[in-house]
Amino acid sequence: MDFSQISTLLVAAAIFGLLARLLKQPLFIGYLFAGFFLSLVGVISDTNQLQSLSQIGVTLLLFILGLEMNIGELPSIGKVALITGLGQVVITFISGLLISLLIGFGFVPSLFLGVALSFSSTIIVVKLLAEKKDLSSLYGKLAIGILLVQDFFAISFLVFLSGIEGGGFSYQNYLLTFIKAFGLISFVWFVSKKFIPKIFEKLTLNSQEMMFILSIAWVMGFSYFVHGPLGFSLEIGGFLAGLALSNLPEQLEIGSRMRPLRDFFLTLFFILLGSQLAIGDTTFGLLAPAMLFSIFVLIVHPLSIMSILGFLGYRKRTSFFTGLTNAQISEFSFIIMSVGLSLGYIDSKFFSLVIIIGAITMTTSSYLIFGAEKLYKKISKYLSIFERDITKEGVFIKSLNYNDHVVLIGCDRTGKSLLKYLVKKGYRLIVVDFNPNVYKKLTAEKIECLFGDIEDPEILNASNLRQARIVISTISNFSDNMAVLEYIRGEKRPLTLMTAAFSNEALRLYEAGANYVIVPSIIAGEHMRHIIKSYGTKGERLIKAGHSHFKRLTYM
Repeated sequence: MDFSQISTLLVAAAIFGLLARLLKQPLFIGYLFAGFFLSLVGVISDTNQLQSLSQIGVTLLLFILGLEMNIGELPSIGKVALITGLGQVVITFISGLLISLLIGFGFVPSLFLGVALSFSSTIIVVKLLAEKKDLSSLYGKLAIGILLVQDFFAISFLVFLSGIEGGGFSYQNYLLTFIKAFGLISFVWFVSKKFIPKIFEKLTLNSQEMMFILSIAWVMGFSYFVHGPLGFSLEIGGFLAGLALSNLPEQLEIGSRMRPLRDFFLTLFFILLGSQLAIGDTTFGLLAPAMLFSIFVLIVHPLSIMSILGFLGYRKRTSFFTGLTNAQISEFSFIIMSVGLSLGYIDSKFFSLVIIIGAITMTTSSYLIFGAEKLYKKISKYLSIFERDITKEGVFIKSLNYNDHVVLIGCDRTGKSLLKYLVKKGYRLIVVDFNPNVYKKLTAEKIECLFGDIEDPEILNASNLRQARIVISTISNFSDNMAVLEYIRGEKRPLTLMTAAFSNEALRLYEAGANYVIVPSIIAGEHMRHIIKSYGTKGERLIKAGHSHFKRLTYM
């Protein structure tokens, strides 16, 4: 593959990626369509070289997943995430397997389809929840916990699958795979504790370039060793290579430097996947089963999670939001089908089928996640079957018959420093926050706190917003703040002090009735101007003020 070919691929990826961005879709959806288009016009004909380059991207993807994965987090996600994740995978796998068999697919392809349809996309969910600023919410924590459980099942299946390469399905191969996997994991644990920290400390001291090169050499060399002599896949090698470096002090820096390289090669990977769709009449023959399985994923993934969480005692709103985040298939689905194709268990038709399902479900779920609140308001009355009479969260929502009080929305960062002042001045105070850790801390300090999302009608009613003296929102989520202003609309309403991420959002909040809106980036510039005006630029007074500020930050 020469310079001109790579340039053509990247230019097409940029164009289709931009179109995807304009349509508020994940970039890789654009890359898939770029590959599809390039294959149609004949630019991509021989995919062997592209296959080799894209394999690097998948290996680096799993390397960074292992690098950022904290094994110690598994117990902390709790019994709920484990039960829900396991239950959802089992329900989806069995249902997908049966549907595949009913429409005439063979047992082994149906087995692979059932597995591929069982997992949801960690990358997409984390990205979208981060954009919504919901990662620390209860449903966000549950969703990430469930995805973490799914990732471990997917990794375990890949370990099993790659370990029996060429040996067929037999008990001897199962046992041999288990022995090799146990030995490999033990080796990774040993070198990560005894050798790798010392090697990185000596060889990468004061040299970020050496750290970057050494990290690449480690992941590529170790992955090849795992794939060659041991017979596992390159993906497993990449994951374990990342896991071996996950305890290094330089872990975050390694990850930040690897991501651009990963994204470059992953772009080629998704272009390759998209090119697999352009296979003539066969593609159109896959549209009917692709739509069937896409509808299956969009319905069964959320319903299975909602049913399990409802049974475990969670409110229908939490169950609905958690379930909706999982309404797509995973990148692991592509990798599993790719491995199955390379091992000869399935043919290219089923690989293409899963790519089409991925494009449909990932695109649709993006809209569902961003429109979850509006969708919930329309169908909430039909979701009561997923909620018990007495829920776990019900004990956290109690009506507080307050009047002329202060409502503080968000108490994690900005709200934490503001809370001290409000408590010191003796204001009657209600805090609203959806972070379980914040709720536990405030209740331990005997501060009235409502646990939930301010967009939730139950939370709006319980906090007596209309009777408050002032409503202070330290969160910059535009839709949440608009929901508050909509709720308190009327002749007599409390004062509102809010935060906005951008100036255009601040203007819209003012137009909706907010009394004062703070934009942190603008405030920062104004405060710096005030500091220079107050202390000058000679140095001594500014340094003294900085030391004082440092002490205040230490005790916050």
